[in-house]
Amino acid sequence: MDQTHLHLLITHLPIFGSLIGAILLGYGIWRKSDTTILASYYLFIVSTIGTIIAYITGEAAEETVENIQGISESVIEQHADFALFALIGIIILGVSALVGVFASRKNSPFSKVMTMVTLFLSLLSFALVARTGYLGGQIRHTEITSGTNQNPAGGEQSEAESDEE
Repeated sequence: MDQTHLHLLITHLPIFGSLIGAILLGYGIWRKSDTTILASYYLFIVSTIGTIIAYITGEAAEETVENIQGISESVIEQHADFALFALIGIIILGVSALVGVFASRKNSPFSKVMTMVTLFLSLLSFALVARTGYLGGQIRHTEITSGTNQNPAGGEQSEAESDEE
């Protein structure tokens, strides 16, 4: 397995990890379950590690696809630029989750505040990594690129062409 393959495999972890973690954390807050809250913190930490791996392997993935015919350099650059924001956001989430774990373990009164801060950061991080994933998907998934539809013959056509039919 090369870095490009690893990049494509791992990129889904931050998206689903931050979303499922946010849902789990919300549920833990609602049920007042410290165990569930801790589980969400650990999921955020794993998602942060996955994001770092995805970011590090992104350069190799870019090298792999940038010379393929039909691949837009501007879409690659948009994805890479936005990935930095997602990385920063999810690292902040991971740090918040680590602080939350330690605050929970010490039974600190600060742990309730950290839980709410982490919930907010998880929703923000999800938005950032989801947008990054969407931009990355546009690099090779022409079916999600705006302005094109797949026609039954297997080729692409613009919306204007499909409206004429």
